[in-house]
Amino acid sequence: MLALLFLCSFLDRTNVGNAKILGLEKSIGVNDHQYASGLAIFFAFYIASELPSNLVLKKISPRIWLPCLTFAWGIVGMCLGFVQNYAGFLVVRAFLGITEGGLLPGMVLYLSSMYTRGELALRIGLFYTTASLSGAFGGLLARGLSSIGATAGIDAGWRWIMIVEGLLTAVVGASAYFLLPNDVSTARFLTEEEREFALYRLSRDYSYGLPSQRTTEPERFSWYEVRRGVLDPSLWFSASAYFAILCGLYSFGLFLPTIITGLGYTANEAQLWSVIPYAVASCLTIVAAFLSDRLRLRGPIMLCTLPLAIIGYAVIANVTNPHVKFGMTFMMATGLYASVPPVLVWISNNSAGHYKRATATGLQLAIANCGGFVSGELCMFHFAFPDDSY
Repeated sequence: MLALLFLCSFLDRTNVGNAKILGLEKSIGVNDHQYASGLAIFFAFYIASELPSNLVLKKISPRIWLPCLTFAWGIVGMCLGFVQNYAGFLVVRAFLGITEGGLLPGMVLYLSSMYTRGELALRIGLFYTTASLSGAFGGLLARGLSSIGATAGIDAGWRWIMIVEGLLTAVVGASAYFLLPNDVSTARFLTEEEREFALYRLSRDYSYGLPSQRTTEPERFSWYEVRRGVLDPSLWFSASAYFAILCGLYSFGLFLPTIITGLGYTANEAQLWSVIPYAVASCLTIVAAFLSDRLRLRGPIMLCTLPLAIIGYAVIANVTNPHVKFGMTFMMATGLYASVPPVLVWISNNSAGHYKRATATGLQLAIANCGGFVSGELCMFHFAFPDDSY
């Protein structure tokens, strides 16, 4: 269920890249710089909502909060298909950031209450791989929806991408309310004995302090725990690493269709060709996450996967052969996506106490998602200096 929610999240976050090459800018009267500003404002509100969302998750309950966020951004995403000008584009992108920002940190925190630390990277890898699959599925879906064209009062094919994908997200969000348990103690798909055993495993894995200090009482909110999370040095180190990864990942996801059209393919062909790098990356992401859990290693796994992306970026910036450039997108996608589960689970594994973990995971993602601003600025720089010599 979480994988499906995250698939919808990435579809609604990156479909603007598909819409761009299908005429979004011309339809609503924006230029390249204004388009980049629309990307940046999403990340501003997305980042601002991550930590507060994590702090209220437990009080409202995951079963209510995560589906509500999904349903809300589905409705907002639909609205993007009806915008008519630059102001409307900015407003909708801002609300999309607010509603979508709490999902990923909320899911990481939620999973940490369901699985032990040695099982978490694979589970995060399983739902995070849908981010790469969304690129594959999103390209195919965008190709089909754009072919509807101007009909039923809709003046452009790209609008159908936003409307249908937003509606799909809202339906998935509503369904999640009936399928997600709050925690292992309320999971209807487990027997009473299985629930007790699951709680026992978690209590042994996440307990901390002297045995005489441990308690089974529910943890209450404390600003002291929030401060512990904020001041933890490991948070800032892992967040910096994740920031660097997302700088590449967001620029890749948002502009891959544009990269492919620059190689001589039409817009519709680009939607189809963008499927292949994402599909390969999704398979290797699962392998990296599995090895990370099995070997109980986080950093060393990243040191094996990230060089693939570095090589891909280095080569694509210095060659002119279109076939080589397309081949490098495979290395870029694989290296970036496969590095995310280890770094994402790293801080959660090393944060004891619910509210410290909620703060650390939420703030890690808030810092890392500033990479979206870097992607937007690089986009604006590219449009200002399109010549390769720059």
